Order: sequence, then C-alpha cells, then structure tokens
Amino acid sequence: MSIDPSSIPNFGGQQPDPKDEGPAGPVVPDQDLVKQLLDQMELKYVVDDEGDLAAPWEDFRTYFMFRGEGDQQVFSVRTFYDRPHPIDDKGKLLESIDDWNRRTLWPKVYSHTHDDGTVRLIGEAQMMVGVGVALEHFVSSTVSWVRASIEFDKWLVDQLGLEKDAESGEDSDGDSGSGSDDS
Repeated sequence: MSIDPSSIPNFGGQQPDPKDEGPAGPVVPDQDLVKQLLDQMELKYVVDDEGDLAAPWEDFRTYFMFRGEGDQQVFSVRTFYDRPHPIDDKGKLLESIDDWNRRTLWPKVYSHTHDDGTVRLIGEAQMMVGVGVALEHFVSSTVSWVRASIEFDKWLVDQLGLEKDAESGEDSDGDSGSGSDDS
C-alpha cells in the first residue's frame, strides 16, 4: 500500500481534483505507512529506543505510536511540548488548555507535573485502526493532527505572551528547553 501524494490535504492551497476511481478498501495502517506519509510531508523523523516514530521540532516532539493488538489496535499521535512552565503557572496553563480543548477537536492537551516541579504539556489524538480504516481518512487525520499540534504551540505562545521569552532566548524559568525524555 502506498500513499497517493494528491490525497495529502493541502490546507490553504487549491485541492487536487478527486480521482475517478472508487474509494480504496480499508487498510490496517502500520509504521511503514506512517514513514511514507512523513516522507511525503517532508518531515524528518527518528525511531526511538521503544520503536516509536518521532518527528522533532524546535520546541516539541511528535510521536506516532501503535498500541494494542488485533481489533483493539490504536494509532496515537502524541506531542510532547518541551517548554517547561513553573508550577506557580499551572492554574493559568490549565485555563488555557481547557479553552483550547473546548474550542478544538484535536489535539486534546493535558499537563504533566515533573518531579522537579516543572509543568509540561502533552497533546494527543487517537484512532482505532485494528479493524481497518479508509486510507484517505487515515492520511487526512494524521496530517490534520500534525498541523493542529503545530498550531497549538503557536496558539499557546500567543495566549500566554511567550513571544517575549522566545525573542529574548529565555523560557519563563530560565531553562533552555532542551527537552527531556517524556515518553
């Protein structure tokens, strides 16, 4: 199975004409299919120590994971936002991500408080794939989830006034945000 480049959504550009062919039957996506999609999206990726695909950005990492077996297999796109926030800002963060979660379908974002007292955010979208899914649906959902993960980071920077921190090269707690292994 391969991905037709014209099936990758082009948000903001002109959409290609649909093919005259009928829809393809359901496929059970796998890591090779996700790699093809990431290659066609021209996104760099690595395979981590647990065998999951990860696409790194400057301030976050997006993982493409398959969990479960058989009919219960789930495909998850999970983004770990590396920007640390002080525990004192958690209330403001929760208000912001609640607003995001009410307004958008994905990624659903939640917080994680680390042992050192910093708070980081995680976004996630999931799809049941074990019984098969239309290839077009899988591709368009995955692309949309990646783009929404990027948009969330931009939105949060705007909501919390983090542009000043980004422009000055500082995070709110002085950490360079080099990331930690949150997976």
